[in-house]
Amino acid sequence: MIYTAGWIVTQDAARSVVENGALRVEGALVSEVGPAAEVLARHPGEPVRELGEAAILPGLVDAHTHVPMSAMRGAADDKALFAWLNEDVFPREARWEPRLLRAAARLSFAEMVRTGCTAFYDMYMLQENVFAAADEAGLRGVVGENVVRFFPQLGGATRDALFGRIRDNAAAWRGHPRLRGAVAPHAVYTTDPDTLRACRDLADEVGWQFGMHMSETRKETADCLAERGARPIPYCDSLGILRGDTSLFHCVDVDDADLAILRERGCVAVHNPASNMKLASGAAPVERLLGAGVPVALGTDGPASNNAQDMVREMWLAALLGKLASGDPTAVCAQTALDMATRHGASAIHDPLAGSLEPGKHADFFALDLRGPGMQPVHNVVSNAVYAATGLENRLTVVDGRELYRDGEWLSLDIGEVLAGARELREWAR
Repeated sequence: MIYTAGWIVTQDAARSVVENGALRVEGALVSEVGPAAEVLARHPGEPVRELGEAAILPGLVDAHTHVPMSAMRGAADDKALFAWLNEDVFPREARWEPRLLRAAARLSFAEMVRTGCTAFYDMYMLQENVFAAADEAGLRGVVGENVVRFFPQLGGATRDALFGRIRDNAAAWRGHPRLRGAVAPHAVYTTDPDTLRACRDLADEVGWQFGMHMSETRKETADCLAERGARPIPYCDSLGILRGDTSLFHCVDVDDADLAILRERGCVAVHNPASNMKLASGAAPVERLLGAGVPVALGTDGPASNNAQDMVREMWLAALLGKLASGDPTAVCAQTALDMATRHGASAIHDPLAGSLEPGKHADFFALDLRGPGMQPVHNVVSNAVYAATGLENRLTVVDGRELYRDGEWLSLDIGEVLAGARELREWAR
């Protein structure tokens, strides 16, 4: 298939934008990007989908989320992090049923597909349900199994039982073309040194990635200093768990020594502006992280603390929060925000074929409709995508060359069933 559009935002190393461009897809990969007249002339007779006044961009990567928490969207708002967790989230999570987990995951994936997200990094429990829902939806992702030190828990009555489930999932999904796994200890305050080392060893054993919440609040830092004698990042580094396969979610309260460790270990930081603002947790120092050589990806966090999984909206918030928090109107410019949602998102899921539209890369992309008055005029298409778009302008979502959403129609999910499941989730949450 050849897709033509008024603009193709490649996100290649030069950040090339092709006006009146064409994107040729062969199988699951991009085979050509260039001026439409030239690409069409080289491939006469091939099927063409003309998008007109639209911008094709690389699919957005939600580099930190908890997809089943869509069931709790709006169920508990306007609280600080630890009160929200202990009073509202943890009690509900003790009542999960596997079939409801899958229904909640499908609800999240329908929202992602609608708003141009093609890949995600999830952290939750009983993740065989998220694996199955993501496979059905056609998305690309890293599915992380949450681990805490407390047993019995939803994931298993004992650590051996939980780790056995992780090994089973690793075997069941090994070699999948779009889905991989991660061992994801929750945070320093819900684990202990033995748990963290065991998680690292298990990730190495099964060939999964490693990710965890990190330095999300000043309270987390103060508690870690009091209990472990070190800030969260040096504490985890002393355990030998931070590696090049590691993504760390939030990284709000970090100092220069923390940044040096992240750079040296090759970790990726993931910024979650909406969730951190809503919970008043603070703002990740994006410019300092990037200046220290640490890739910074972008994520929504869970839909219970955001309350959306719209990565277009998240780019806008990241750019605005970066300016407000730093007092610098040049901080986190539109191009930086788009980089965070694409190229750095690919780093967070550790997939070198994601994040840009170039020959040999994944055919993962979406198309913003630019015909509406709120998207005109187009002086700078990246600016429009970050500062003007809402996500609902999306006309098309493609993963591995397969169309998942097109012009109001979900092509991989039965949206009627998804919304019926949402009504059942409402009763469960109540």
